[in-house]
Amino acid sequence: MDFVERERPEAVTDWNATKDHKQAWREIRSLYTWWKEKRPARRSPLDDKKLVRPRLRLRRIPDSESSEMVRPSPEKYTAYYRALKAHSRLEEKWFAEDQWNLHRLIEIRSFLWT
Repeated sequence: MDFVERERPEAVTDWNATKDHKQAWREIRSLYTWWKEKRPARRSPLDDKKLVRPRLRLRRIPDSESSEMVRPSPEKYTAYYRALKAHSRLEEKWFAEDQWNLHRLIEIRSFLWT
């Protein structure tokens, strides 16, 4: 984002100079759009304001100064647990997407200085 927004590479580089430049500029714009618009637009089922969330409850562990979390009732919080499971799947998908896009960025890093 800094490269595109601060350095203004389209003003100082002829991105049509070579096939590699054209391809790199396409990647730069694609990655910029992904980082600026698509990635921040990700939404998790846990973002739902109407989702009923259980309160955090702790229980003392006998003969100890420690506590443990009491697992909320799956029957009472079915929607919450369903949202947690969906969120977990999305996090895996988003991690893979981040990895793939960061790899794309590494492939064009030599073009990121004007």
